Amino acid sequence: MKHTPSPRSRRIAPVVAVTAAAALTLAGCSSDSGGKKAEEAADNVSAGKADTPRMTIAMVTHAPSGDTFWDIIRKGAQAAAAKDNVKLIYSNDESAGGQANLIQNAIDQKVDGIAVTLAKPDALKDAIAKAHKAGIPVVGFNSGMDQWKDQGLLEFFGQDESVAGEAFGEKLNETGAKNAICVVQVQGHVGLEARCAGVKKTFKGKVENLYVNGNDMPATKSTITAKLKQDSSIDQVVTLGAPFALTAVESVSDASSKAKVSTFDLNKDLVSAIKDGDIEFAVDQQPYLQGYLAVDSLWLYKNNGNYVGGGEAPVFTGPAFVDKSNVDTVAEFAAKGTR
Repeated sequence: MKHTPSPRSRRIAPVVAVTAAAALTLAGCSSDSGGKKAEEAADNVSAGKADTPRMTIAMVTHAPSGDTFWDIIRKGAQAAAAKDNVKLIYSNDESAGGQANLIQNAIDQKVDGIAVTLAKPDALKDAIAKAHKAGIPVVGFNSGMDQWKDQGLLEFFGQDESVAGEAFGEKLNETGAKNAICVVQVQGHVGLEARCAGVKKTFKGKVENLYVNGNDMPATKSTITAKLKQDSSIDQVVTLGAPFALTAVESVSDASSKAKVSTFDLNKDLVSAIKDGDIEFAVDQQPYLQGYLAVDSLWLYKNNGNYVGGGEAPVFTGPAFVDKSNVDTVAEFAAKGTR
């Protein structure tokens, strides 16, 4: 009988493959006795930087302005670009229509590859199809875990938001929470909706979605505060981004609520809040790694014909929980802007 791996084993396999490949690369480069063999193995890399022909990669995201999460993604992408002799063209537009236009701009510039987020995948179908027609390879990252293969993308790097949400709900059960609100900052964003749906699936208590305008933080704060004042039984605020978690802490104080705050995503300010006890825990999806792998994968494809994950399975960068038990370890890297 044919053995079918469990969903968990399927999720882990691509990550293991990447880790093993990285270990082999490090072993080859650090060997004292490798000599010319190490040089040959490195092939197109010299002194830690590729000497392959200059290529241009466009990274197109749905990032809103002012969200530090996207600064970390961009930092990872820039690091890979510097290593791979890549000219990186980064652009972002929170609206799906604007993002589609940016993809078209990249096509018009005849870039060598496109890395894109699929927060609202249906609105990007036509633009991505045009990239395929133009012979431009496209990879996905961060958003669109369930849609990347349907749209013909080569690879995907990110977090399964449904799985992350389910793990989050289980964590809430451990903390003893009973009544939670899940604060959604962008309506129609498939990844954010999947997170809250995942929480609802495993959390034994009550969960209600609370929609806010993520582009207006004072309004977001007021909406959360009003909800907490309206329902004093709410004992948990779940946010879907670090800046919103920090704002929720202020809302809890303003509402004189006893609710605790936990969140998806991380930044250095949130790490400090976990240390101080203002935030219970965070789920880290490693945005630096997403940006880095998205760019590096396109270089590997163009120069070596490589597919990370074999073109069939996504490469998972999360979820990983950060709480008081391990926050000191993460803090060092958060200060550097890589976590």
